[in-house]
Amino acid sequence: MAARQRGRELAARAAFSPTQLTMIATAISELARNIVRFARRGEIVVSLIGDDEAVGVRIVANDVGPGIADIEQALEDGYTTYDGLGLGLGGCRRLMDEFAISSEVGRGTTVAMSKWCTK
Repeated sequence: MAARQRGRELAARAAFSPTQLTMIATAISELARNIVRFARRGEIVVSLIGDDEAVGVRIVANDVGPGIADIEQALEDGYTTYDGLGLGLGGCRRLMDEFAISSEVGRGTTVAMSKWCTK
């Protein structure tokens, strides 16, 4: 909840719409839930980004966990390794404008994503 709230507060400074703020908060929640559920430790860093034409928010989640053996499969709707809906990572990808994931089995996962708001 703390990561979600802090991310939403920071994103609000960039003049995102209420709908966009909800999308950002939802994506942060999903990443935080994955860290808590699967990793031994991790962090989420949220920062404002931008230039003369647009402002945005960048979210980077790093964990030291089991890693993901098949990233493409993990991004498919319906795929789950527990009793969830299997919409998490794929949902994050759909909610954000930019999305990248890297993972190494036995070492952990990094997800970097951004959402843009034009000035």
